[in-house]
Amino acid sequence: MRRVSKITAACAVTAALALTATACGESSTESSGSGDTIKVGMAYDVGGRGDNSFNDSAARGLDKAKAELGVETKELTAKTGETPADREQRLTSLAEGGFNPVIGVGFAYKDAIDKVSAKYPKTNFGLVDSVSENKNVDSIVFTEEQGSYLAGVAAALKSKDGKIGFIGGVDTPLIKKFAAGFQQGVKDTKPAASVTIQYLSTGTDFSGFGAPDKGKAAAKGMLDKGIDVIYAAAGGSGAGAIEAVAAKPGTWAIGVDSDQAKDPALSKYAGSILTSMVKNVDTGVFELIKSTEDGKPMTGTHTYSLAENGVSLTTTGDHLKDIQAQLDEAKKKIVDGTIKVPTTL
Repeated sequence: MRRVSKITAACAVTAALALTATACGESSTESSGSGDTIKVGMAYDVGGRGDNSFNDSAARGLDKAKAELGVETKELTAKTGETPADREQRLTSLAEGGFNPVIGVGFAYKDAIDKVSAKYPKTNFGLVDSVSENKNVDSIVFTEEQGSYLAGVAAALKSKDGKIGFIGGVDTPLIKKFAAGFQQGVKDTKPAASVTIQYLSTGTDFSGFGAPDKGKAAAKGMLDKGIDVIYAAAGGSGAGAIEAVAAKPGTWAIGVDSDQAKDPALSKYAGSILTSMVKNVDTGVFELIKSTEDGKPMTGTHTYSLAENGVSLTTTGDHLKDIQAQLDEAKKKIVDGTIKVPTTL
C-alpha cells in the first residue's frame, strides 16, 4: 500500500544509555524498558548517533519514542569499509533478539533489509531512504530534491558572485537528488550562476559520509576558487565543510538533515550556517514505532514531502529573513506543481 503520512513534531530527549563494543567493531547502545513495552532495534549508517546530521535525525525519533512510549531500544552502528554481510548480520541479530520493529537507517541497508525481512516475516522492519517491496517493511522516503531546490534559491540570492558549491558524501542516485534539486534552484533564481559539484567517494565506498577531513578539504578547495556558498549533503563529513566555511569570513554553509546551527558540536560555527535543509527522519521513525505499538504497523512506501514539511529549510539565526518572500513563493510553486523539481542531474 502507499500513503503519505501526516507530519508530526519530533523532539530530542536525553536518555540514560550504556555503551559497549561488539565483536565486529560496531558500536552498540542499549536502554531498558518496562518489560511490557515493545523493543526497537536501530541500525545506523556510518557515523552513527553523533554525526550531527542524518543519523542524529533518526536518533531523535528513537529518543521521542523512548520518552513518550517507554520503549526498550538497542542501537548498532555501521563501520567504514564493512561488507553487505555485515549489514545482514546486524539486522539479523536485532530480529533474533526480539526487537520489533528493526530499522535500517540509510539506503545502504536496502539489500540487507530485503533479505532479512523475508527470513523474519513476523518482524516489522523500517528502511530509511530506499524502498523495499517486502510486505513487512515500512519504506521511509523523502523529496530531498524539493528541499534542496529551496536551498538553491537561498544560495543564489545570498551569493555575491554567483559561484556556488555542492559537496555530496557519496556519488549515488540518492545524493544526486540533492544535487539536482539544488542546482535547479540556483539556476532558476540566477541563470548566470555556476554550481560546482564534488563527491567525496563513489560506488560502494561509503566513507564519504563519515570523513569530516575530506569534507573540510573539499570545501577549502572550493573556497579557494571563489565559491562563497557551499551546500554539503555528506552526513558526518558535512561538519568538516562547515568548519572550513566558518574559517573564511563572508561565506556561507548550508547544512543538511538536521538543524546544524543548533547542534552543540557545531555551535561555534553557527554564525556561518545560512540554513539547513532538514529531512524529518525523526518523524518517519517515530510514526513507525508508534504504529507498531498500536498493533497496526505501517508498511509500504511513505513519502514525506515539502507539502507536509517532510523537508524544509531552517530559519535559525534569521539569516533568511530578507529573502523569505522569495523562498515562500518558490515553495508555493513546488507544492502546486508549477515548478517540477528534477531528481537527476
